[in-house]
Amino acid sequence: MGSDESGESLCGLPGVTRDAQPVHRVFVDGFCMDATEVTNEQFEKFVSATRYVTIAERTPTQAEFPTAPAENLVAGSVVFTPTTDPVPLDDHYRWWRYEPGANWRHPEGPLSTIEGREKYPVVHIAYDDAAAYANWAGKRLPTEAEWEFAARGGTGGLLYTWGNEFRPGGKFMANTYQGPFPVKDTGEDGFVGPAPVAQSPANGYGLFDMAGNVWEWCSDWYRPDYFAQLVAEGGVARNPPGPKIPFDPSEPGEKKRIHRGGSFLCTDLYCTRYMVGTRGKGESTTGTNHLGFRCVMTQEAWAKRSKERAAAEDRALPEKSHKP
Repeated sequence: MGSDESGESLCGLPGVTRDAQPVHRVFVDGFCMDATEVTNEQFEKFVSATRYVTIAERTPTQAEFPTAPAENLVAGSVVFTPTTDPVPLDDHYRWWRYEPGANWRHPEGPLSTIEGREKYPVVHIAYDDAAAYANWAGKRLPTEAEWEFAARGGTGGLLYTWGNEFRPGGKFMANTYQGPFPVKDTGEDGFVGPAPVAQSPANGYGLFDMAGNVWEWCSDWYRPDYFAQLVAEGGVARNPPGPKIPFDPSEPGEKKRIHRGGSFLCTDLYCTRYMVGTRGKGESTTGTNHLGFRCVMTQEAWAKRSKERAAAEDRALPEKSHKP
């Protein structure tokens, strides 16, 4: 699990693999994972059943943000906005904006809609939103170790979920960013922005979009030194749950959780975290239009659910008639 210095040269942004080192051995118990990221239509069923309101749809309070002007306390979320000209890549505020009215129903703002995007991954999902959906579905969010194990698809030590070449035979294997970042995504892979799920080839475990499209939440808190801690403990880490206390030295006051997989904004000019061993991070109450999730469940839970469904189907069958 993890990455090494071989990935550093693939990106113009230094430090891409720094918090994913050292490579270390991990064992995880068997589990089942959603084949795709949770889609808008799946999330809609959850909201319809529970009347759940996502964090992006809630108006921030003065108690939560005591120093914020009252006029800034408006429900919304963070949206990627291309720049008109090239800009320094060490200032991400150049291409992100807080958009009032942006949420999972309105991905680019209040005038946008998810109509016709039923099969797109749901976005603008904060960690608690994802956890609430998972609980409703009888599932949970994956640990970081489970996520990476699944993403590798039965292989080990490769740069990507499909191998060591980003475009084998010239074929795009994931929805990522082409063109000058953050000015224009040329869409050479067939998509500008997010794509419907399962448009790229599945990995060895039959899982789609484990690289690119949208980032995915994991249950672990983020610490850049966690992998080093596991190595220091010695042996093989068994089902590591992540650190007990989050810490990001670049923003020590923020509580961040792990993101994995990269997104449609990842590019070798700026961010190559579609590499399977690399890590992302995000403040747990914040969603964006390139962040979603997928769920997992234990094998035992899956077997129990399958039996319950089979029993329900049997009860629903009409009684068989017999000729005398």
